[in-house]
Amino acid sequence: MDQLAALLDGPRARGAFLLRSLLDPPWSLRIQDEAPLTLVAMVRGEAWIVPESGEPVPLLPGEVAVLRGPEPYTVADEPGTSPQIVIHPGQRCTTLDGQSIYQAMDLGVRTWGNSPEGATVMITGTYQLEGEVSRRLLEALPPLLVQPGGTIISLLGAEVGKDEPGQEAVLDRLLDLLLISVLRSWFATHDAPAWYRAQSDPVVGKAMRMLHNNPAHPWTVATLAAEVGVSRASLARRFTDLVGEPPMSFLTDWRLALAADLLREPDATVGSVARQVGYASPYALSAAFKRVRGISPQEHRTGAAR
Repeated sequence: MDQLAALLDGPRARGAFLLRSLLDPPWSLRIQDEAPLTLVAMVRGEAWIVPESGEPVPLLPGEVAVLRGPEPYTVADEPGTSPQIVIHPGQRCTTLDGQSIYQAMDLGVRTWGNSPEGATVMITGTYQLEGEVSRRLLEALPPLLVQPGGTIISLLGAEVGKDEPGQEAVLDRLLDLLLISVLRSWFATHDAPAWYRAQSDPVVGKAMRMLHNNPAHPWTVATLAAEVGVSRASLARRFTDLVGEPPMSFLTDWRLALAADLLREPDATVGSVARQVGYASPYALSAAFKRVRGISPQEHRTGAAR
């Protein structure tokens, strides 16, 4: 498993919000839903992304905008069009004075807008909960990026309006696939984060894959170095130089990211999660979790449930 796939494999879209919008101009949507990560894919027509601070960015057919929250932004037919609709947390849609309008603009299954034959067709996919996307990945992204979406946009567009058994899982996976495709393209043409570049190193890349694939193993720098065929000192130095942190710090971050996601499962216990991510006891996981994240696993779980 490579680094980008690993960051999206455990923490990924689960029942993600997906909506197809059919719109005729003039239109303008003020987005203040506080979502950690949102994708806006243009199927037909054009739009403008207007950040809270910064210059408006055009979005052309076949392109995907990836927006990192929680800062608000506006999506409109033109940069100067005043917002008419506000999208709140929980995807609640209102007029500027707070009146609900979702039912009035309902156009069918996962479809919404002001015209059934709208000149603009776009698909919005939102990762709604912290933990669905790794903190390490979010920190590597700019607030807004735009990249070509390729054929996945067509696949998503064909599926988003269906209401068939298993449809939610199909849409979640397509949203993940679109995100991976866009980020892979972005990292290939821009200044990729250190952990992404390090995967191409024959020693460090192999070590990172081993940590990702088997976080429950009782790893030490010595055992990891033996597996990749270098000395302990050589691995520690090379890993830190390329990734920006020592191997065991990297492993701790990955284990706790997995733990945070697993703790949201209804039947999970701190003990069962501890065993899955490589801690000898619930106490050991709790101590590490609180030291790094500032809250206990139980507090994290309670907050996620709310």
